[in-house]
Amino acid sequence: MKMEIDHLPARQQGELERIKTVLMEEFARSIERATKDGKRNGKILKIILFGSYARSDWVDEPENGYQSDFDLLVIVSHEDLTDVADHWYIAEDKILHDPSIGRTLNIIVHTLSEVNRALSRGEYFWVDILRDGILLYDLPNHALAAPKPLTAADAYEMAAGYFSTHLKKVDSALKIARFALDEDEKNDAAFLLHQAVERAYACYLLTNTFYFPRSHNIKFLRSLAEDREPRLVEAWPRDSKLDRRRFELLKRAYVEARYSPNYEISADDLEALAASATDLRNIVERLCRERLDQLRSDAGL
Repeated sequence: MKMEIDHLPARQQGELERIKTVLMEEFARSIERATKDGKRNGKILKIILFGSYARSDWVDEPENGYQSDFDLLVIVSHEDLTDVADHWYIAEDKILHDPSIGRTLNIIVHTLSEVNRALSRGEYFWVDILRDGILLYDLPNHALAAPKPLTAADAYEMAAGYFSTHLKKVDSALKIARFALDEDEKNDAAFLLHQAVERAYACYLLTNTFYFPRSHNIKFLRSLAEDREPRLVEAWPRDSKLDRRRFELLKRAYVEARYSPNYEISADDLEALAASATDLRNIVERLCRERLDQLRSDAGL
């Protein structure tokens, strides 16, 4: 794993340094308030930059709606410390509103034992992080496991199972969303379209990486999936403010369409979002079948 970020422009280097400082400071404040020993004695073991900024293929065109996010893996000492709402929400919010940071941050939080189990199984997502990631912080004497590659046959079996299970869930959510639209239940339709999109990204990520984060944030899921496969970008037009506003409405629907009396969405917005969700579903199916064909060929099946 690499140790330097000197391939990045000075601005992004400064942003990452600021992000690391906020994460460490807010984590320290969080565990000071904890009562359980596992939390009070908790530690950040590693902070790892992964994704496009680690690989050097990021996009930085915010004026056109295309800007790569920072993706960070935070490895902690205890399972209780992985709860984003409990320990990381304040830090994420501070980073989001920090004027010195010019792009979105996505973090995933796992224990060292979780990461090492996944590496020992050869799960692609984690092997890629080990290969391409950059250590921003490292507490000594907490080594990552050496990956043990999956056999091609095992990889095909796992991927095929994920694909079969999750594509059906996408289709179910789309079908019920259409029913809600036809019944003029707009908020229900918005929530169900959110679920269809979340499930589509789950289908893609699990089939291709064997990993799906504990998140309902479809903007984060979109970023994670598109970072691996640029062909997914075509599902979501984002050149206009209208396109970007509609996706934001869909992102908010997971909570607000169910619970907020102030959430409103038009039939035109819903029809546009339904079309994009269906496009996403079809692209995901095509990409996953390509992946399964390759794994099947590798396994000689």
